[in-house]
Amino acid sequence: MSKVHELTIFQINDTHGYLEAHPELVWAGSDAAYPRIGGYARIASLFKQARLGNPDGVLALDNGDTMHGTYPAMVSKGEALVPLLNALKLDAMTAHWEFAWGPDHFRELVTRLNHPMLAINCYDQITGARPFPASTVVERAGLRIGIIGIAASIIDKSMPPHFSEGLRFTLGLEELPAEIERLRQTEAADLIIVLSHLGFPQDVKLADVVSGIDVIVSGHTHNRLKHPVKVGRTTIIQSGCHGAFVGRLDLRIAEGKIVDTRHELITVDASITPDDAMTRMVDDVMRPHRTMLNEVVGRTSIGLHRDTVLSAPMDDLLLAAVALAGGTRIAFSNGWRYGAPIPPGPVTVNDLWNIIPPNPPISTVDLTGFDIWELMEDNVQRTFASDPFEQMGGYLKRFCGMTIYGKLENPPGERIEHIFVGDAPIDLSKIYGVSFVTSQGVPQKFGTNRFDLQIKAIDALKTYFQSGKDIDPETLGRFVAV
Repeated sequence: MSKVHELTIFQINDTHGYLEAHPELVWAGSDAAYPRIGGYARIASLFKQARLGNPDGVLALDNGDTMHGTYPAMVSKGEALVPLLNALKLDAMTAHWEFAWGPDHFRELVTRLNHPMLAINCYDQITGARPFPASTVVERAGLRIGIIGIAASIIDKSMPPHFSEGLRFTLGLEELPAEIERLRQTEAADLIIVLSHLGFPQDVKLADVVSGIDVIVSGHTHNRLKHPVKVGRTTIIQSGCHGAFVGRLDLRIAEGKIVDTRHELITVDASITPDDAMTRMVDDVMRPHRTMLNEVVGRTSIGLHRDTVLSAPMDDLLLAAVALAGGTRIAFSNGWRYGAPIPPGPVTVNDLWNIIPPNPPISTVDLTGFDIWELMEDNVQRTFASDPFEQMGGYLKRFCGMTIYGKLENPPGERIEHIFVGDAPIDLSKIYGVSFVTSQGVPQKFGTNRFDLQIKAIDALKTYFQSGKDIDPETLGRFVAV
C-alpha cells in the first residue's frame, strides 16, 4: 500500500495592513451585518495550533496586498509589517500594493523577510532579469512542493508609474509551463502550487490554459470562496480580504495524486484565542497611533462599505468630500476594493485612513463631455472585459454628479447608451470642471488644465464632516445596467 501524505495549506490574501479585529460586512439576505473579525493575533493562533497538530505538514502562504492599506502600514512604508509577517512563519508570498513606495524600497523590505517573495512575471526592463525568484521548493508532509508566485500583472498598467519604475510585468502564462516542467523534472516536485495575485476570474482561466497545476492559491479580487473551485485537475481557493477570513485546504496525496480534498473558509472571530506574542507585537505597532486614530470626526447614519461593484456608499461619501473640496458637481475616484466598512455610528480618523490610505491630493481638471464618455467606456472595458486576462482590477470607477445607463454585455466601446449630468444629457462638446482623487481618479490622457489643490483626501473628508452636510441623493453617481 502506498504512503498517504496529509498536507494542510493555509492562505491569507489581501490583508491590506489590517492588524487587529475590525468591522467587516457580512450579508444576511438583503441586510448587512458588521461583525468585528480578523486580527493577526488570531491568525497566528490558527497557524500555531495547526502546526502543533501536524508539525511537518503545514504550509502557510500570503498572496500579497499585505504591507499597505492602513495608517500604521502607510506611515511606516510597510516596515511595521515585517516582524509580524516573520512571526507568522510564512513559506512564500507574492505582491501588488507592496510596490507602492517603489521597487527599490520593496526590494529592501524583502531582504528582511524570512520567507521568499516570488514573482515569475516581474522583469527588469533593461537586463530582463527577475528581481524576485520565480519559485521555491518546500518540503512538507514527506513531499517536495513547488510553489510558483505570480505578482499582480497590472502594476505597470493601471497603478501609478512609480510603482513599477524600471520593471515590467507579464501575466506569467508563457513562463509557467517551463517552470512547472523544471520543478517536476529537475526539482522532483510532487505537487505544484501557484500563488497568484492575478484575481479569481484570471486564475480560473489560467487553470484552463496551463496544465500541470495542482492548486492555485488565488488573491486580488477579495472573493470569499466557501467551496474550492475545480478546473480540470486544479483546485482554486481564495479567502476574502483584510485578514477577516483564512482559507484552509487539507489534501491527502498518494502516488503523486490528490486523492481527497477538504476546504474551510475560517472566519477569524472571537472563538479563536489570540496568540499572546503576536498580540504584544501588534500592540507595539498600534500603541503610538491609537489616540490620534480613535478621534471621532463625525457620524454616519448608514453603513459605509465598498462591497458592491457599480457603486458603494463609502465612495459616495468620498466623492461628496472630493466634489466639495474641488468646487465641482462631477467628481471621480478609483474603484478600490479595499477598505473595511464603517457601521452606522461614529466615524474616526482611523476610518478615514481605511477609506483612502494613500491620502492623495484632490485635483481638478477640465474634461469635455466626449472625454467623460471615453473615460467611462474605457473603464467599463477594463472592469468587465469578457476575457479575464484583459480585466485591470478593481470595481467600476466611482463618480458623482452623473447618471450613466449602459449594457455590460455589449462589445467594448459600445456599452454606454446615455449619460446625464443632473437631469440634462451630457454635451459632448461642452467643457465640464471635474474634481478627482489624484492617484487614480482621472487617467493622465484625459482632459486639460490639471491642477493639484492644497488639500489632501483625508482633510477633505474631515472638512466634509465638519460642514455638517448630508450626501445629497440628487448628486449621487450611478451606473444603471439596462
